[in-house]
Amino acid sequence: MVPVDCSYQVTVMCGIIGFTGDGKALEVLLKGLRRLEYRGYDSSGLALLTADGIRVVKRVGSVENLEREASSLRDVKSSVGIAHTRWATHGGVSDRNAHPHTSCDGRVAIVHNGIIENFEELRAELEERGHVFSSETDSEVIAHLLEEELRRRPDDPRGALTSVVRRLKGSFAFIAISTWTSDAILGARYNSPLVVGMGKGFSIPASDVLSFLEWTDDAIFLENESCAIVRPGSVESWLITGEDLDLKVAKVAIEVSEVEKRGYVHHTLKEIHDQRVTVQRTLTQDLGPLEEAAKLLRGASRVFLVAAGTSYHAALVGRHVLAELADVDAQPVLASEYALASRWVNGDSVVVAISQSGETADVLEAVRDAKSKGAKVIGVVNMPGSSLERLSDVHINIRAGPEIGVAATKSFTSQVIALVRLACAVSGREVTLDAEELGRCVEEVLEQEPQIAEIAKDLKDSKDIYLVGRGVHFPIALEGALKVKELAYVHAEGLPAGELKHGTLALIEKGTPVIVLNPSDETYVDTLSNCQELKARGATVIGISDRHHPSYDFFVRVPRTSSKFASVLLEVIPLQLLAYYMALERGAEIDRPRNLAKSVTVK
Repeated sequence: MVPVDCSYQVTVMCGIIGFTGDGKALEVLLKGLRRLEYRGYDSSGLALLTADGIRVVKRVGSVENLEREASSLRDVKSSVGIAHTRWATHGGVSDRNAHPHTSCDGRVAIVHNGIIENFEELRAELEERGHVFSSETDSEVIAHLLEEELRRRPDDPRGALTSVVRRLKGSFAFIAISTWTSDAILGARYNSPLVVGMGKGFSIPASDVLSFLEWTDDAIFLENESCAIVRPGSVESWLITGEDLDLKVAKVAIEVSEVEKRGYVHHTLKEIHDQRVTVQRTLTQDLGPLEEAAKLLRGASRVFLVAAGTSYHAALVGRHVLAELADVDAQPVLASEYALASRWVNGDSVVVAISQSGETADVLEAVRDAKSKGAKVIGVVNMPGSSLERLSDVHINIRAGPEIGVAATKSFTSQVIALVRLACAVSGREVTLDAEELGRCVEEVLEQEPQIAEIAKDLKDSKDIYLVGRGVHFPIALEGALKVKELAYVHAEGLPAGELKHGTLALIEKGTPVIVLNPSDETYVDTLSNCQELKARGATVIGISDRHHPSYDFFVRVPRTSSKFASVLLEVIPLQLLAYYMALERGAEIDRPRNLAKSVTVK
């Protein structure tokens, strides 16, 4: 058995789970969906294989809605089933577009994560042959294609599955049950993750190990571009090209308690508080082959930091970190805009790809392009077993632990710390952050939570909020603005403090809230001057600093530390708390913000 610290399997837009085993399919599927709901919450559904065929229940809304509808199945005996929680990509949010999807005759049911890019062409072909579709989704074509292939060769599920998968274009992971395949669940993945929890007499294929930890901590991470037949306690897998695969069981090093709220109202609040532990863990524990990664950076002619969303803000901080601590010129690149940078990527380049989930589609596409040009890839990830980890030449595990809230919090601070450790490895100097000091300072910031909650009450009805910072603090302004948008649904902008005269001051009027990031470093004096410009034009100023100033209408104190990069880590936490409490005051859905998913696995 291969030990793998797979502590943080948080990956994709939709959640899928299946069960084949000993008669408790409904129980496992419903509990598993609860674990997966952070990944998709537009709708959910399940399908059970019974003696009378396949029974399907699906509903718009939360898993709780599904559980009420599924109560009619409590007395149904079933040892095989699949389930899904959806974040809509194709087709509106409706009962008919919810998964699972079935074939015309109802003998096949599938759940799918990803996008089938050629679904319109396939659907047209299938309709010409008499198939009738029930939904607007791209996913349903898989069920109809499987129906055709299994009807044609019911005794050859491997051949039928392979034939279907070879016809699909896009990125996908899906699992399927059918009346032809008895206790077997068919599955396939192409640039989207699929893992199988292995137990004595049962198997649980899923998109996320968090979904099955209650029943087993043994897992098989299926290879990319592969198919599988999952039976109770066993898995057969092969590449889409036909070659058999030798599968290895990994031990998942995570406790179920790590994904519980542990008394907090929301996962997001718990994860903000987790930072008192995670910053020290990332500073002191083994993150992987840092020296090997450092050697790659020392020999690179060009270095690119590729990321998206919050991870991109960590990349912007990383540019400062690598420049100041290691004299490395690293170019941050938004993964969705990587095409421009691609022309300069070659065999002498290193791409540092940063992703909490390790499954972000644009990041992975950039990585594949870089590798095709001979570049080396350093993956900075929070999820062992992820696609990014597998694609990377060297991977660094940030060890932030499971992050269930859609809005990233503790993963950001751990990414920054991992980049600091990497930069120090490049330069050969001691790490410039002290774990004990940083942990104590995080505690001091969190102690101001009641005060921050009061500030949130004053800001909750704001239509616009601006955040400003200079130098390395500008990315924190961007990250704070993102948190306010994600959680509180309030328009917020992060701006370089030195650019206020170039347009932004025209937006400032009496009462406009502006958050100023202004710790005591080389940026302090200039940023304070900008703060006074804002104040003179009527702004309501919220100062985040280790020094109070009369210009601040509200003040959140961050402890003075021995490192500029420590202040960066500390000043983001009040912004996370402020966004959280604004969302709470506004009645927003905090752990699952509207229209957002934990990570973007489709472009």
